[in-house]
Amino acid sequence: MTDQPPPPPAVPPGFGPPPPQYAPQASPPQAFPPQPVPPQYALPQYAPQPGPPGPGPEFLAVDKRNSVVVDASGVAFEMYDITVDFPWPEIRSVHHKASPDGKALMVAVVHLDGRVYECVVTAKPRERLRGWFAQLTWVLGHYRPTG
Repeated sequence: MTDQPPPPPAVPPGFGPPPPQYAPQASPPQAFPPQPVPPQYALPQYAPQPGPPGPGPEFLAVDKRNSVVVDASGVAFEMYDITVDFPWPEIRSVHHKASPDGKALMVAVVHLDGRVYECVVTAKPRERLRGWFAQLTWVLGHYRPTG
């Protein structure tokens, strides 16, 4: 008996290196002329347009049932889950004062057609009313400067 190694196991078809007729042909490296690199992103060809103005100051007074909001879009009242918006172009004037008992803020919007809308917001604690007056006066002065 000769001591020869056993033959290698048969490789199933589709495994192993490709047959010689399918092997890639070695080709000499080719020098390509340098190409200009295209820019990754083109810069805009227009001047940037100014966007809408940034948000301005806001005022908010809230109690259990009512609220008054004054912001860049106008004045909004919410009373018993009903919201009424008054955009600035529709407002002739906005007035505010303390209620007769000094416990609430009263805000009135006079519409361009003369109708008057009013909302009352209770200030608890009572010291909050002074803060509301100062802030509301400043916000209204920003959107409706006296001239």
